[in-house]
Amino acid sequence: MAGLFESTGGGGATIALDEWEASILRSLEVQLLELIGPGPGGGDGDPLAALFAEGPTEAPADPVLARFFPDAYGDPEKPDDDEAAAASGEFRRFTELDLRARKRDDALFVVRALDGLGGDGVLKLGTPDCPRWLGALNDLRLALGVRLEVTEDDEEGLYELPDGDERKPLVMAYLWLGALQESLLEAMVD
Repeated sequence: MAGLFESTGGGGATIALDEWEASILRSLEVQLLELIGPGPGGGDGDPLAALFAEGPTEAPADPVLARFFPDAYGDPEKPDDDEAAAASGEFRRFTELDLRARKRDDALFVVRALDGLGGDGVLKLGTPDCPRWLGALNDLRLALGVRLEVTEDDEEGLYELPDGDERKPLVMAYLWLGALQESLLEAMVD
């Protein structure tokens, strides 16, 4: 996989993706959308209901979602702090739905862009599109990192996994997403 972002100037970027790269990226984004779930009301699209919807007050059980939507208050070393738990619940109730919506919108934006990819596989991102792509790529990489239980201490070891290791395909995607993020950031500032 060699497709990386290049600057088009003014904060825009372009990337040439082969069919496999586009397919893998699209598949990962769709899986992320499934994990994030539909919007309030099951995705019925009622903007008034969405405006008055309240989010959950409990942290998600899934480790990826817990990383996406962490507790705002409290010390992880002191899980029995009822006051911090109550404050985190209130914060989550008023913020999680918006955070989920943003992550969902960014992932959908990437999927739609990949669906509209021409036969040449070249995708051109305008200046306002780049931060959305960057957020979606970051979410994917974070999700894979959580699933792979990557820590700062063992990230170097990912490069040395034997071919027979069942984590190898996910590690390859994780490393590729990191390269995509880095190249997009560089393109945005050129």
